[in-house]
Amino acid sequence: MTEDVPEREARAFELANGDNIFVTQRDGVFYAYKNVCPHLQVELEFLENQFLDQDQEYIECSTHGALFEVETGACIAGPCSGEFLQKIAITVHSDGGIYLS
Repeated sequence: MTEDVPEREARAFELANGDNIFVTQRDGVFYAYKNVCPHLQVELEFLENQFLDQDQEYIECSTHGALFEVETGACIAGPCSGEFLQKIAITVHSDGGIYLS
């Protein structure tokens, strides 16, 4: 549900197939990515639901500090610069539900 993902925060979810994803919100728009860093193939967060940097501006990999743009998933700093997080297609319904597309 949209109220479970506050502005400039992120929440992790496990899909029925076992994949781990996270959803984050920026300026009222929701973005979802697979919870895997493209550099080392490790989960991104250092604590539960802690995917964003200290300023809550970028997605940050806890393993090596790579920074990713929230809107695109592009790595803008770190060893995987130029690579992207794997985007997950979602749809936000008027009932407040966030669904996989």
